[in-house]
Amino acid sequence: MGVAKIDQRLFGKIDYKRARYLFHPDYAIRQALFVDSKAEKASGQGTATLQTSQFLMTVRQIRAEEKIEVEGNLPKILTIRDTNYIITTIFVKYNYEQIDNCNKLKSITIAAVPNGLLQERYNPSFQDTIWIAGRNAPSREEVFRARLSFSRLKSKAAWRVQKILLFPENFVWNN
Repeated sequence: MGVAKIDQRLFGKIDYKRARYLFHPDYAIRQALFVDSKAEKASGQGTATLQTSQFLMTVRQIRAEEKIEVEGNLPKILTIRDTNYIITTIFVKYNYEQIDNCNKLKSITIAAVPNGLLQERYNPSFQDTIWIAGRNAPSREEVFRARLSFSRLKSKAAWRVQKILLFPENFVWNN
């Protein structure tokens, strides 16, 4: 498969946005590729904290013994000037440790967040979910956030989560 840039400007609260064609041997798809990155201490490397403006799915989860259902703000299909683009969201998480007042990069986690069209495969119910509670306090009326669990996502499709360990470790692609 290959990709080619489409001259179309995209908007959103994401670090990198690019319209492109995704080529398959039998067809081509217009894609809106969104890539966001975050850096956190290695102790939080199992999740990525996302705001509703950064995902396409409906978050179904149980939080404080209550069923929560919050829809992401990104559309499943982005339409610009009567042209459709399937949205693909990638999160890059930089995991670091503080050593002698310096931040040392330990690993990089790359996650392909499922499009909302795949809701029933990745988050079909409140119990069967790839999400865990976010770091917001509803009691203080903070904006809703959810944490994408890399282990839960990986258990559903290993290829969606890749972890790159920095030297001297070796990187192995998960299928």
